[in-house]
Amino acid sequence: MELGMTLYIKNTVEAVDFYMKSFGLSLGYHEKFPNGTYMHAELQKDGKTIFAVSESSNDELVENMKQLAKNNFSPTTSCGINFNSEDEIINAYNMLKEEGIVCRPIGPLPWSVCSADVLDKYGVYWYIYM
Repeated sequence: MELGMTLYIKNTVEAVDFYMKSFGLSLGYHEKFPNGTYMHAELQKDGKTIFAVSESSNDELVENMKQLAKNNFSPTTSCGINFNSEDEIINAYNMLKEEGIVCRPIGPLPWSVCSADVLDKYGVYWYIYM
């Protein structure tokens, strides 16, 4: 069994490029709407889909998520990405925090030598770790 995940966000063309750079992913199968945004875009690592991105029509979602994060409320779901090196985590962390909100800065946890929680500029809550 595998868990499939799709991020419904605004500005998918920009976001796909951002996530590819943040996480070292490549664009797999994808379809676009007539307006050029992604109906479905699979982001992959070593030929395996990690998650997909689809254009959202919800303009208020990102602001609502940011308001919750500013008030120290955690979402019911986080997207976890397990990296192989601390350098990969630091790169992702530095990119995700731009225009985002750091919910927990980089540091150790009892089960992880290096991890962080960041709400990115698209309103997605990430738990990055190794």
